[in-house]
Amino acid sequence: MASSTLIPPLGLGTYGRTGPQGVDAISTALEIGYRHLDTAQSYDTEATVGEAVRRSGLGRDAVFITTKVADTNLAPADFMASVRKSLDTIGVDQVDLLLIHWPVPQEVVPLESYMEALGQAREAGYARLIGVSNFTIALLERAQALLDAQALATNQVEIHPWLQVPKLRDFARGSGLQLTAYQPLVKGQVATDPVLMRIAEELGTGPAAVALAFLMAEGHIVIPASASRTNLQNNWDATTIILTPEHMDQIRRLDRGYRHINPAKSPRWDD
Repeated sequence: MASSTLIPPLGLGTYGRTGPQGVDAISTALEIGYRHLDTAQSYDTEATVGEAVRRSGLGRDAVFITTKVADTNLAPADFMASVRKSLDTIGVDQVDLLLIHWPVPQEVVPLESYMEALGQAREAGYARLIGVSNFTIALLERAQALLDAQALATNQVEIHPWLQVPKLRDFARGSGLQLTAYQPLVKGQVATDPVLMRIAEELGTGPAAVALAFLMAEGHIVIPASASRTNLQNNWDATTIILTPEHMDQIRRLDRGYRHINPAKSPRWDD
């Protein structure tokens, strides 16, 4: 898992952070201490990420930037051009992590084609690390067979206390692949969970921070999204929370298979 350990465990999801307000929100996160920014071609936030990083005065090597190739850009004629456009939009020569955002439904574009292109993007220096998003176990096995050993740094999928994906988690652990949890707070919904609220009160923190601390303790990377300084700070506080084994067991029992993001193009999920 050498490559995935280079990914900061808590980052900022930037979906919805567009325009001047988006730049301000991302800038606030960088002020607080975030050093991992997650964007995508389809989010329209690549420009705001780049602008916020430039305004921060931080060196390029101080901020880990992830972007994702949209499933509409995975055809051979579109893939590399879209990656170069992303680099230009962000204003960097290389991203730290380049992901396939969604597998193409019905293999209208063969998986072999865009996984090969992903590897070529890394070889060309467009990305330091590569990975995938929304991949099932079967798709991961195929992808891993196409690339060199442990080439994939992560698989970014929906994970939170109510959706702990045990089958995918166990497969990932067994193959040395780290998972990145998007929607780790289910847009704030988990903050109403009585178990998380009770643990938070015991620890003198908030339930969202408890949820994030749990996911990181399980070995996942988390990328919660917020524009609020208060929420950004509360989420960041998760990096200092230590949960007891009893806390971990209580939260593990919250898994109910509740999936928040499930568009029609989704693959057949394992969990």
